[in-house]
Amino acid sequence: MTESLRIVVVAPDLAVEDPGDEHAISQAERSRSLRIGLLENGFNLVATLPADVFLAERLGQLQPDLIIVDAESEARDALEHVVMATREARRPIVMFTNDSDTSHVHDAVAAGVTAYIVAGLSAQRIRPILDVAMARFRHEEHLRRALADAQSELRERKVIDRAKGLLMARQQLTEQAAYDKLRRAAMDKGLRVAEVAQRMLDVADLLG
Repeated sequence: MTESLRIVVVAPDLAVEDPGDEHAISQAERSRSLRIGLLENGFNLVATLPADVFLAERLGQLQPDLIIVDAESEARDALEHVVMATREARRPIVMFTNDSDTSHVHDAVAAGVTAYIVAGLSAQRIRPILDVAMARFRHEEHLRRALADAQSELRERKVIDRAKGLLMARQQLTEQAAYDKLRRAAMDKGLRVAEVAQRMLDVADLLG
């Protein structure tokens, strides 16, 4: 299953302008190792993109299954761009960094990072890391959808209760008779009971 994953890596340019910049050289080497590890593990690395204002558009075109942020944790701009770019279409985000300062972990996870990996990058670790990240993301999405469904059901129930109350007050119906009337109207119009109830409340509000 993991072999078919379409992965985009968000990382700085590998080109090192200053041959004496040891930090840039180390970052470039680690970034190369990550990409080689992905390929060696059979993952589908579809693109490497910079973290810029065009990231959302590019991700929208590529439609990756998973995003890897390859950056030092102090480079928060990269993470912010990725989070903004995936706000409308959530995807698992894995962040690899050499920075051992774990004070940023909580903020990163709160921002939407599925896995935050500090140092110790090796080809052997990549597959289990991404497997766990995908499993965790799917579990969280399942919980998110379940919560959204429960909230939606609660809102619909309140709308139906308001509409029943209106019918009971204006037409002197029992609660069951009011609900039956809403249900018949919904069946006749091919709508859900909550939709009919909301339309009736809208009309009532309009007429006063």
